[in-house]
Amino acid sequence: MSDFAVLEVVTLFVEDVDAARVFYVDVLGTEVVFADDASAVVQFSNLMVNLLQVDHAPTLVEPATVGGATGARALFTIKVDDVDTAYEELSGRGASFLNGPVDRPWGRRTAALADPAGNVWEIAADIGEP
Repeated sequence: MSDFAVLEVVTLFVEDVDAARVFYVDVLGTEVVFADDASAVVQFSNLMVNLLQVDHAPTLVEPATVGGATGARALFTIKVDDVDTAYEELSGRGASFLNGPVDRPWGRRTAALADPAGNVWEIAADIGEP
């Protein structure tokens, strides 16, 4: 039986690969492990994110269609030790936050930011019982 518990790669469809690469490298501090004219793959400690030019996406999801570029469709969470410290660090790297830092009723402190393609990322830390 296969092990489906290991998430290896998330592919994000982006309109501008170069702008997305700058965000992931300069703001989030990832490293590019592969790049070509249509994509850039960046490495998080336990996951790779493939930034794929949206016009190359249809063959990956056929017969479904690629969704539009407006509105949030997913939220990816990065666990940090201290949201306020991470918020200041990322802001200093040019990140523009959508919200936060804010204490959530489920016992986490969060702040959300979006990459140039509108994919939403959240930094989060456990703060204990609400």
